[in-house]
Amino acid sequence: MKLTSMQKKNILLLLFLVIVWGVNWPLSKIALAYAPPLLFAGIRTLIGGVLLILLALPRWKSLRFKELWPIYLVSAILSIVFYYGFQTIGLQYVPAGLFSSIVFLQPVLLGIFSWMWLGESMYALKIAGLLLGFIGVASLSVGGFTGSISGWGILLALASALSWAFGTIYMKLRSARVDTLWMTAMQITIGGLILTLSGSVTERWGDILWNGAFIADTLFISIFVIAMGWVVYFKLINEGEAGKVGSFTFLIPLISIGTSVVFLKEQITLNLVIGLLLIVCSIVLVNVKFGRSAKLSAN
Repeated sequence: MKLTSMQKKNILLLLFLVIVWGVNWPLSKIALAYAPPLLFAGIRTLIGGVLLILLALPRWKSLRFKELWPIYLVSAILSIVFYYGFQTIGLQYVPAGLFSSIVFLQPVLLGIFSWMWLGESMYALKIAGLLLGFIGVASLSVGGFTGSISGWGILLALASALSWAFGTIYMKLRSARVDTLWMTAMQITIGGLILTLSGSVTERWGDILWNGAFIADTLFISIFVIAMGWVVYFKLINEGEAGKVGSFTFLIPLISIGTSVVFLKEQITLNLVIGLLLIVCSIVLVNVKFGRSAKLSAN
């Protein structure tokens, strides 16, 4: 089957998204050695939001802030404040591997919610693929299952996954009313302001070590991971099936672990190989229809 130019473009965008969101985890781990968590989350998000506002200024008439601010606020709370906030706090209570495996229950939740509220197709192989992807992520993260496990940490990880899934569904439902670029810029900026204010109250600005490594790390995350990453994510969600796009996010922990091996000298394990195979199978099952499943979804 020959790919169209749009399909090729979307594949490249997906590759970009998976790579930059994958390297975000080890880069964030490095940056947290120089700054408190909430302030770091707020700074990187706020910078990304301001950059997007500058990019969106030529189409400022599409902002319609007085009319659309409730949508911007709800989206900011779900996709930015809750997602990053629960994530930052929860990592203090449970091992990172376990936490990330629970957070990446999100594609499974997104697939189910997209079927329930967006009318996207659902069939047995797709369900199997989503579950297989989650098992693959769990396999990647099994090394993090050691150590004390807090019930609060588990709940915060689930809350992070739910907020990400709900935020994506909310964005898809409201996409016809808003300009995608302004929606992304506003939710990130508002979320960044809330996170920065929260960090200013609970943490100390004096604890930030403004060295070259921290500044370069923060700017990379702000520009590529947050500003460009969220724009690409919501563009793909708006133009395609949310469940299918979500299935590719199963690759993010794989990229994260791979870059951690290179930059943080972590080891390659059998779990990594098993997880990779399961994730690849998952993406195939979710995105390719076979036989009877194709006929059922077409009806």
